[in-house]
Amino acid sequence: MRRTIHDLRQLAATRKLASLTCYDASFADLLDDAGIDILLVGDSLGMVIQGHASTLPVTVGDVAYHTRAVARGARTAWIVADMPFGSYQASPEQALRNAVELMQAGADMVKLEGGEEMAATVAFLGARGVPVCGHVGLTPQHVQTLGGYRIQGKDAAGAERVLAGARAIEDAGAAMLVIEAVPHGLAERIVAQRRSLVIGIGASAACDGQVLVLHDMLGISPGKRPRFVKDFLADGGSIEAAVRRYVDAVRIGAFPGPEHVYPDEA
Repeated sequence: MRRTIHDLRQLAATRKLASLTCYDASFADLLDDAGIDILLVGDSLGMVIQGHASTLPVTVGDVAYHTRAVARGARTAWIVADMPFGSYQASPEQALRNAVELMQAGADMVKLEGGEEMAATVAFLGARGVPVCGHVGLTPQHVQTLGGYRIQGKDAAGAERVLAGARAIEDAGAAMLVIEAVPHGLAERIVAQRRSLVIGIGASAACDGQVLVLHDMLGISPGKRPRFVKDFLADGGSIEAAVRRYVDAVRIGAFPGPEHVYPDEA
């Protein structure tokens, strides 16, 4: 039986939550067996599955297809589906139409990027029965306006924008929040004021859980790896053993280590 958001809150009170991206039924089954708590059908599929240079070409149909596959393989893990670029920014009504498609495909929750500007959409979805995960800090769908995949919140003004965005998304009713690529001190400030489950990626071990792209965690992604990535397959053994090492490291707070988070500015 699939976990509920209440189950995740109870687990987070006793240990850290382990999350990975997932795009198919076979890996969903393996990751579920290995103890992954949350499966993210990420728009990262545009890069690691489809071979694009960014997540921007991914469509709702793409995410729905992969969500259906993951839902067939998963038995207990909570499934979060990314809302792709252009699928929710126009209006709350547009977001609801596309979120319904992803929920009907098997998602338990949808994730969207942005801060204060997305608060009304988060509230609109939540009021209509769609659980929402927010995403602040480095938001990959904004790669063109950010000028690349850059750390966010490095100066006082940037940090306040990220903090304000996190507050606004939580105030709007988001049950989960992903923080990506911010200085660890800023991530800890967000965690200290949180009212939702906070999942980090390049943030802080203080978060309620961690997420990585599956292919990054297995060391099979092309190109330069971000600081926050660790190859858990490098020590050998099977893919399942690597996933179990990741789960164990996250649960006890050993991952991320200091080498995987971004220091505060001196």
